[in-house]
Amino acid sequence: MLQMCLRMYLLSVVFSQSTNSSSKRGHNLTIHSSQLVCSLPGPVGPAGNPGAPGSPGAVGPMGAPGKDGPDGKDGGKGEKGERGDPGRPGNQGRPGVKGREGFIGKAGPRGLKGQRGTSGVPGKRGPKGEVGDVGQQGAPGGCNCGSAARSAFSVAVTKSYPKERLPIRFSRILLNEGNHYNASSGKFVCAIPGVYYFTYDITLANKHLAIGLVHNGQYKIKTFDANTGNHDVASSSTVLHLKKSDQVWLQIFYSEQNGLFFDPFWTDSTFTGFLIYPDQDFLDEADRKANAQAES
Repeated sequence: MLQMCLRMYLLSVVFSQSTNSSSKRGHNLTIHSSQLVCSLPGPVGPAGNPGAPGSPGAVGPMGAPGKDGPDGKDGGKGEKGERGDPGRPGNQGRPGVKGREGFIGKAGPRGLKGQRGTSGVPGKRGPKGEVGDVGQQGAPGGCNCGSAARSAFSVAVTKSYPKERLPIRFSRILLNEGNHYNASSGKFVCAIPGVYYFTYDITLANKHLAIGLVHNGQYKIKTFDANTGNHDVASSSTVLHLKKSDQVWLQIFYSEQNGLFFDPFWTDSTFTGFLIYPDQDFLDEADRKANAQAES
């Protein structure tokens, strides 16, 4: 409002000057500054009629996304759907705990008689029974076990200085009752279980001698004889209980101690063994077989 009053004042001054200059030509027109009064604004007039609506403005930019609203309440249970396709079989589970044994069922009808099976393995011998009554005196007889309970051998070497830790082969046979000594392997193989006596006499020369008697791979006796520059004899003996198929032999048990010496003109080295008495079970079985053959 103050700016408007200033403008009116300046306009009156300019207009006054222009009229003074023009009075020289014609009529005088005088306007005083008091006639241009700058009044204060009056009271607000009544509201005018609303104008026509303007055209819609341009679409503004998209605002930032709002925050998630609170979760809604669970809906009601829907209707049961259709049955789906069966799934693939799963991996096999671990075996479960074995259940209790069930009750024995009723016996079924008796079947037809089957064929007779093969004879079973003979059982173990039972305990000895009580002494029976004295029987009638039988006819005189003889023992049939004598030929079945014989075993003896005596053998000699034919070569000097055998290999160590191997059975010594005594290839010269002096006696081989029952053929239980094997000259090819140098081993005595037991065919009659019982108690046996074994002995050896070994001539040595030029080397020490370390010799032992072996039973199924285990040394039972060992003999060591040092070489003194002369010929010497190493000997030993023992008694062993053997089972059927047991093996006995002699061998050098230490390296470079194989001084066993052979000379066909004046010395021998021998290995001897024989049965003292057989096991009673073997005798009983031999008698049974001999009597069965005699009766047949």
